[in-house]
Amino acid sequence: MKLCPYCAYQNREGYFYCEECGHRLVGDGANATLPTKKFDVLTNQFARSTSWGTAYFADQSLIVLHVRDAAEPITLRPQRRTILGRYDSSSVQKPDLDLTPYGALEKGVSRIHAEIQRNDETLTIQDMGSANGTHLNGQRLIPEQPRVLRDGDEIQLGKLIAHVYFKSGSAPL
Repeated sequence: MKLCPYCAYQNREGYFYCEECGHRLVGDGANATLPTKKFDVLTNQFARSTSWGTAYFADQSLIVLHVRDAAEPITLRPQRRTILGRYDSSSVQKPDLDLTPYGALEKGVSRIHAEIQRNDETLTIQDMGSANGTHLNGQRLIPEQPRVLRDGDEIQLGKLIAHVYFKSGSAPL
């Protein structure tokens, strides 16, 4: 078993990337190739190093979604399962968070696009077989395979982009 240095998940032998968080698994170090910083030729600067927010989600915490180009963030208290998508009057199943006011239809968000699951003190996100895919920090998710959601992560549903933040609090919404 290979232990992921980022999320401590026990991965099966033979995997190069963590099955849980998607990070590269570094072997014993003898033959490991470590990534170098990317250089942006347009800005003539090295790309900022990635920093990972916490995966810990306390009992009374809230999710704050900052949708790109939206005036106000969305604050929600996640349930065991929270469906993200867009409302359609002809649909039988309705999303828990309707992204229609944020241009969801024009940006390719499916009616039932993604699901955030609450598992004790962590959150996961998974694509629900959407037409235009779900990305987590630029990496496309495989449908129905949950990935850990962290404070500060960027999610993309179709072409709708939002940043996810965890906020502690017990005040009613």
